[in-house]
Amino acid sequence: MLKGKLKSVSQLTFLIATTASFTAQSAVSTDTYILREAVTLEGVRSHQAAFQAAADANGGTREASSPGYQASVAYVAGKMQAAGYEVTIQHFDYPFFEENIAAILEQITPTPTVYEYFGTDGFATMTYSGSGDVTATAEGVDLLLPPPADANSSTSGCEAADFAGFTAGNIAVVQRGSCSFAIKAQNALDAGASGVVIFNEGQPGRTENFLGTLGGPGFNVPVVGASYAVGAELAAGGVVARVLVDASSEIRTSANVIADSTAGRDDRIVVVGAHLDSVSEGPGIQDNGSGSAAILETALQMATQQISPRNKVRFAWWGAEEAGLLGAEHYVANLSARDIKNIALNLNFDMIGSPNFVRFVYDGDGSDTPLAGPNGSQTIEQVFLDYFEEMSLPVEPTAFDGRSDYGPFIAVGIPAGGLFTGAEGIKTPDEAALYGGTAGEQYDPCYHLACDTYDNISLDALDQMSDALAHAVMTFAMTTSAVNGTDSGQGLGKFKDGMEYQGAKLVK
Repeated sequence: MLKGKLKSVSQLTFLIATTASFTAQSAVSTDTYILREAVTLEGVRSHQAAFQAAADANGGTREASSPGYQASVAYVAGKMQAAGYEVTIQHFDYPFFEENIAAILEQITPTPTVYEYFGTDGFATMTYSGSGDVTATAEGVDLLLPPPADANSSTSGCEAADFAGFTAGNIAVVQRGSCSFAIKAQNALDAGASGVVIFNEGQPGRTENFLGTLGGPGFNVPVVGASYAVGAELAAGGVVARVLVDASSEIRTSANVIADSTAGRDDRIVVVGAHLDSVSEGPGIQDNGSGSAAILETALQMATQQISPRNKVRFAWWGAEEAGLLGAEHYVANLSARDIKNIALNLNFDMIGSPNFVRFVYDGDGSDTPLAGPNGSQTIEQVFLDYFEEMSLPVEPTAFDGRSDYGPFIAVGIPAGGLFTGAEGIKTPDEAALYGGTAGEQYDPCYHLACDTYDNISLDALDQMSDALAHAVMTFAMTTSAVNGTDSGQGLGKFKDGMEYQGAKLVK
């Protein structure tokens, strides 16, 4: 088999095509049996074992700038190059953030209270918070207490005018709502706040502590998120509070691995993606060694079976997803308008072997969740739904909420879809009755923890989802029907604005 070419560049240059876009249609039926049989559980697990070995040899992590991640990049790139793919390693810089010690939020007077760090009813540091140890009066800013019935009604801190009369040096207490945490924090800083507490809005489902991000560095005071109860206490008036954050933020380098098939139309490119990095806390063999391993095994078996796709297939392993989808974001940001038009769709596979799994399919048409994907996403969803129906396997919809690497694609109008088996969400009794497992427990009890190892897996889920993945890749690689839609870059802010997450962290 021909050896592929390996390049290392800071910015990808892609082929330019001149064919006009097409109206989205259903994908033509394709026989995927041979590929699905070739993509074995053993093959997928062998790649997960390699990722585990990379972590074990490098401090137990595959964080996007770590030696463990670099070893994972080398493993994937080497396998794909040997299989004959055209491989590019796309380097990019990204803002790294970590806490050096556990943060502190406490009420000093009138009722001394230490709030639980990362507790459900406590608080958590916002990613990209500044550092500081501040004791000052807590001052509420344009709060709606009690909260209105509808979520995202509060505009607390969304405008500079909200801080008229704010006492410089106080700790600003603002309410989650209609604008981003970054806007709230920046307005507070501009008003002279010495620290910022952003508490949950207060409606059902929006009362607990949450994990949030400010989107990037540039904040020089401590900023934390908190439960509704904590915020209400601090905003009661006459409260002196203390907030301490000791964190580090610096620019580091990571990389995406991009591997193109040598055959196929380059005006209907099928981008098949999975993030390759883990959180700092662990090796990430389920999140997302599962998706990374499954798309790798699918690509290798396509080469072994000498499948020549009608449409070019671009397999992509994204870096720094755990820092906020930054690898995929870098890739999409460096596409030209023609490059974007030439991508027919994005298939995304992030966590497909959760131990307490549910089979989730991204809700492309928005029939069951708040946001539909760009035109064509419904076609992708239907391919998965038809497949699982044929296999007599029930599935559930999951939302395009910005939690994985499809986000940058749908933000520019590229249709997307994919599979997911659950993260920190809690399995319901109905789901347990349908899928097995344990109601009342997380889909993945080791989500973002050191115990996300090779043994943190449902082999049944991984096997079933890998087959569905191979089916979808083969279907769109061979289809003669166009999938890409007619959004044409107009009004696309609705997709980005509609997503509450940037990776695993809330942005508003």
